[in-house]
Amino acid sequence: MQRFWRENNLGIVVVAIFLMLWVGQSLVGWRDFNSDREDHGGTDVTFSRYLGTAHFWEATTENWESEFLQMGAYVLLTVWLRQKGSAESKKIDEEEPVDQDPLEFQDRPDVPGPVKRGGLALALYQNSLSIAFFTLFAISFVLHGWSGMDERNLEAIAHGQRPIDLAEFMTSSTFWFQSLQNWQSEFLAVASIVLLSIVLRQKGSPESKPVAAPHAQTGDA
Repeated sequence: MQRFWRENNLGIVVVAIFLMLWVGQSLVGWRDFNSDREDHGGTDVTFSRYLGTAHFWEATTENWESEFLQMGAYVLLTVWLRQKGSAESKKIDEEEPVDQDPLEFQDRPDVPGPVKRGGLALALYQNSLSIAFFTLFAISFVLHGWSGMDERNLEAIAHGQRPIDLAEFMTSSTFWFQSLQNWQSEFLAVASIVLLSIVLRQKGSPESKPVAAPHAQTGDA
């Protein structure tokens, strides 16, 4: 168990923080949802019922959507673009290990299966990280639209207005206001780590250059 913790504690801690914060979001969201219902003469719903509401899933998926977009876009941007002095960038004029042809290592016994097989399997595998992030983004994007539509339709019915369909909601200013305010904050965070890592350091972190590294050094090595 001690070895498992030592080898996996970053993933365990990050997932644990995510789950704690998601539970916190659901609890305060539940209270806010019931408070709003009481203000309009409605009755409280149970916590388990709240977890199935559009109110909960709209708030959740509009944030997930922006995170997966940011990560997918950043993975691809760092393939082609450089930033002199940044710990987050590949070196300006040198080939990096990540740019090597995986087929050169095809005969090694420990390479992943798709590398051994080559062809389509390798083509998909060597882009699988960005594919995964953009797939998760697309799923979250649609779920955001679907849950947001349900939430708006509940309000519309309560006020005697006609409900709207998914296309109407996903082309509305409400939907894009929710999305864009999250997207811009994600890319601000990305820009911050790219640019601040040029001149600032964090000893011991792989996200930083070594403390004694010159500002002009690109990459973390």
